[in-house]
Amino acid sequence: MNRNIIVTGSTGNLGRKVVSKFKREGYKVIAIIEPGSGDELDEADDVYEVDVTKDGAAKAFAKEYALQYGEVECIALLVGGYAGGSIEKTSTQDLNNMITLNFFSAFNMVKYFLPVMKKANHGSFLFVGARPALEKETGTGALAYALSKGLVMDLAEYTAKEVADTSIRSHVFVPSIIDTPQNRESMPESDFTKWVSPADIAEAMHYAANNGALRNMTFKLYGGV
Repeated sequence: MNRNIIVTGSTGNLGRKVVSKFKREGYKVIAIIEPGSGDELDEADDVYEVDVTKDGAAKAFAKEYALQYGEVECIALLVGGYAGGSIEKTSTQDLNNMITLNFFSAFNMVKYFLPVMKKANHGSFLFVGARPALEKETGTGALAYALSKGLVMDLAEYTAKEVADTSIRSHVFVPSIIDTPQNRESMPESDFTKWVSPADIAEAMHYAANNGALRNMTFKLYGGV
């Protein structure tokens, strides 16, 4: 039987590494890409264009998925983005943008796929948090981002509480600075060797998804920082 993984944000720096890792390990990869992006992902078994920040789109995809595939082994919730700004420089629109991108993209998938996992009494949600959401002193310059990622981490905890009497698991992966071309360009004077690689995060996700002894863990992936 195929082990299915859904990967949202699949064409991002982390998403491509997660798709590649799980594909190599024998998973059937169902990748979600942004509608109209023109992105391609040859390694995925199937690709769907879904705006997971929208309730109706996520609901429709979950219905289609259940008809086409049935059960799901795990869902990697990787849609997200970053925005800087202190309290005084953060607008309500900034907050709305970050919460929509980082939180609603995860919430909608959990909301509509939790029934699928409950029916099978099996599955794992793989959330991506952020160090500034845990260590507030590192988030003062990126308030909207930190608050939105804090909501994601709260969602992971609430999900874990709701499925406490089942075999469903909820894991959170908290990176520091991820070593991406975009981050290198924006911080050229930094020591890149201290950053965490997307491949290492993908390895951690695979380990957590395949180790039934781990339940509702928070993985701090801080590299050398």
